[in-house]
Amino acid sequence: MAEIVQQRMENRIPELEQLEKVGLFSKKEVKSLLKLATALEYKLHRLIITKVYFIAYIQYEINVLELIKKRRSRIGYQFKREEIKFSIISRINNIFRRATTKWKDDVQLWLSHIAFCKKWNTKGAISKVFSSMLRNQVDLSSLYYALWIMAAKSELEDRNSSESARHLFLRALLFHPESKKVYQELLHAEKLRKQQKELEQAEIDVVSTHTHTHTHTFLRYEFSPEIVSGKLAEVVYRDATGKIQGADFILSLLTIAAIFDFTKDLQDTIIQDLQSKYTYDSLTWDFMARRELEATVGEELQTAKGRASDIARREERCCQVYDDGWSLCCVPEAMWACYVSFCLERFKRKTDIRELKETRQERLLAVLQRAHDSSLLKEDFYKNWLQVLLSSGDSEQTAVVAMADTQRYRQSVDVWCLALQTMVRLGSGATGKLFQDALTHVNPKVHTHTMGCCEKTSSNMTGRRGLLSVVPAVSMEIKEKYLDWSYRAGGYKKARKTFTSLHESRPFSKAFFNRMIQMEKDQVSRVTMYGETRTNQNQMYL
Repeated sequence: MAEIVQQRMENRIPELEQLEKVGLFSKKEVKSLLKLATALEYKLHRLIITKVYFIAYIQYEINVLELIKKRRSRIGYQFKREEIKFSIISRINNIFRRATTKWKDDVQLWLSHIAFCKKWNTKGAISKVFSSMLRNQVDLSSLYYALWIMAAKSELEDRNSSESARHLFLRALLFHPESKKVYQELLHAEKLRKQQKELEQAEIDVVSTHTHTHTHTFLRYEFSPEIVSGKLAEVVYRDATGKIQGADFILSLLTIAAIFDFTKDLQDTIIQDLQSKYTYDSLTWDFMARRELEATVGEELQTAKGRASDIARREERCCQVYDDGWSLCCVPEAMWACYVSFCLERFKRKTDIRELKETRQERLLAVLQRAHDSSLLKEDFYKNWLQVLLSSGDSEQTAVVAMADTQRYRQSVDVWCLALQTMVRLGSGATGKLFQDALTHVNPKVHTHTMGCCEKTSSNMTGRRGLLSVVPAVSMEIKEKYLDWSYRAGGYKKARKTFTSLHESRPFSKAFFNRMIQMEKDQVSRVTMYGETRTNQNQMYL
């Protein structure tokens, strides 16, 4: 062990001497560096080794590398910069390899090594690290497909090697044949590959024409017809859709294909498959409806009202598609969710044309009402419905919708709280009755959710009824909140009166008494301060 450590330290001596010679480190600093490196190296040769030792050693070497970089930048001395830098980076890579050899399954350790290689621009080592990592990862769970994607994208982006990236994607499919993400990235890579080949071909033609103007000879490279025509991307698409079903997956592939301007044929193929195979899927109709917004106009409209009218017509066509698909969709609730989401998105878009805004609001309210009448409106949309009604000032319809929401989702605490908040905001006298209805359908802890929204009522009947809860935890929490409300609403006197009426009512709560003690202290401090101020004023008057 000592011989190995000694040999490795001796290998560092020329590097340290060079650092001392160029003035980057003093003689004392060089000795300190050598001593610390020796201690760290000895730790790696103990009988019991932990990752902490390797991480500490790696961090030490990285700190040295950063320090050298800063000092070179400060003094402007670059002599033998690459030689010394390469020596330290190679040593760090070697320590990483020793660590990953011992802990092969530690993904974080592998990723740290990759991050180091990218930071210090050692692209040649990245491929080797990825290759070793993928070779040693025996876990075939769905989480590990991301490692294959990272490796392939590194080849494509860092090394500009589309062929290597393609091979890695294909190998990833051997281990993860049903991974949607791998197929999506492979399709994107094939399109990038075709684009790259077209750009290279165009560049070669330009250079050849410029160079051989007189002889009219053109230097040409023969690329694979499948690559130039983009047929490989279609093969990837066919293979992917043959193994993985679902409209959402096909739409994700269509989104990738739409990025490139030379994929019209592939896009048409995907749309045809979507319409023929997934007619009963709500996502298909949602996609087809939203396509109507992208329809081209014959001539550009000059006025704002003209453009607004055109947008209104497009939105009307979208709604017609949704209406046609509602009867064919196998999951009507999902179809209504897409329909309402579309109307809500269009309603939230800003416009200066009042007619367009009113049309969108009327359409949204009509669709929400139709979905509710069909008992297919999701719980989350009721909140949006109430917000739109409140903003429009229709108090009567708002109250009707709030009550209907509670009838539709009787077991939801959030629904009851939303209804209570709405009724309090409207100043309705039916709040107390609604609260009692809530207690018969949901957990008694609805008290704690509604105390805050009911504080604006003058009598705070909701809080008083909550004090009678049979659940001790709820009753104690309501006492505390009711005491706080009394203090905020009527000051110390009202809080004292509330405390007197409740302090002997079981169950007891320590926090309830502590809160009243704090109120008493605040009152004493306030009286003392007021008395001192008044005495000083009398003295000044005399």
